Amino acid sequence: MPTKPNLPRWVRLWQLRAQRRARSEVVDIWRRAAMVGGALLLGFVALAFAKAGDEAQKLIFHISHRAWWLPILVTPAGFAFVVWAANRFSPESRGSGIPQIIAAGRRPEMEANGPLVSLRTAFAKLGLTLSTLAVGGSVGREGPTVQVSAAIMIAMHRLLKVRITAGVYIAGGAAGVAAAFNTPLAGIAFAIEELASAYEQRVAVLTMGAVMISGLVSLAVAGDYIYFGVMRDTLGVGDTLLIAPVAGLGGGLAGGLFARIVLAASDRTANWARRVATRPILFAAGCGLVVALVGVATKGATWGTGYDVTKFLVEGNHGKLWFFPAKFAAALASTLSGAPGGIFAPSLAVGAGFGNLLTPIFPESPVGAVVMMGMVAYFVGVVRAPLTAVIILIEATAARGVILPLFATALIADWTSAQICPTRLYHGLARRMMPQKGKPPAVAVP
Repeated sequence: MPTKPNLPRWVRLWQLRAQRRARSEVVDIWRRAAMVGGALLLGFVALAFAKAGDEAQKLIFHISHRAWWLPILVTPAGFAFVVWAANRFSPESRGSGIPQIIAAGRRPEMEANGPLVSLRTAFAKLGLTLSTLAVGGSVGREGPTVQVSAAIMIAMHRLLKVRITAGVYIAGGAAGVAAAFNTPLAGIAFAIEELASAYEQRVAVLTMGAVMISGLVSLAVAGDYIYFGVMRDTLGVGDTLLIAPVAGLGGGLAGGLFARIVLAASDRTANWARRVATRPILFAAGCGLVVALVGVATKGATWGTGYDVTKFLVEGNHGKLWFFPAKFAAALASTLSGAPGGIFAPSLAVGAGFGNLLTPIFPESPVGAVVMMGMVAYFVGVVRAPLTAVIILIEATAARGVILPLFATALIADWTSAQICPTRLYHGLARRMMPQKGKPPAVAVP
């Protein structure tokens, strides 16, 4: 029987390297296919979710038009039902969605098969968030979009049997932000500030690819729209030096207070938080009652995401001064209830109300610019992500003339918020979802 001739050692090494290179190229091809397929799918899902959210939040207005007092009955009952359903069938769908991705990304391969990023949780998140909006909840869809987008990206990688790393979670979440706001650069900034603890080159490429594809889907389907309307005003150095400290200190203080209350409720560090944790459904109904009463008193101005009021103020119009405290109360009650829903859009709306509150103090300054400084200050105060906040607002308003004033305000707000609430909100919430020694992970968080 013929035998194979003994090959020289250098030939065997060359063959081995060629085989390894071929296997590596096949893996890279499948990895790219999973990223492209996931980004395309999540882009369409994010757009459909946005459209459904806009339609869902109209329901509470139809209800109030039938009888002004109906929301006082419907909203508490709706909140109680949503929280009961979440607790009973999908506890991981509660709250924003961003802490879930941060927590899962710390143990990427183990959590890939877990409930934090399962498609079952994603579908529950979609339905329950829409239900919360339908009954008047002051929640956003951006946080839920992040969780759903990451779940889709994970599912696509599992389908194609591609190894799941932290970069997959980061890419999916960042693409979700980009698709939700139509702001690709903000998606990348969000990945750096909130989702990635170590931002490696491979993760950067994966993230930028996913963001680009989801952005192209949004552009192709929804067009090149400006999310909050166009703001062309600019601010001089003198105005910036006057407004930035006032906006940054006030917005950072208010946003830090919001974050501290939410974290106290999550950590059960306050007596009231421990008491209400024993009756979550009743507490959710109470939060719904607050949302209903504020909404009825403001004729619906505080219901839903607050997008319409925010756009109105950003475009340079004067609004009611009571909008800031009213929207703050509605957003806080909605978040504390534990109902699925994000805080991005409501925080920007509260920030717009805060900026509107500053306009009488600076009557000679452009209204739109002052409103945007209030938006960035409060938003940074809540989430402590100044780069993301500034880029979202610049992309969502095409307001390139106020980049430096916004950065100045954001840095002051970030410092101020840290004095009130040293722990960053999303990371503090994510810690409760990570397993502790001898304890199972907690998932029932605001």
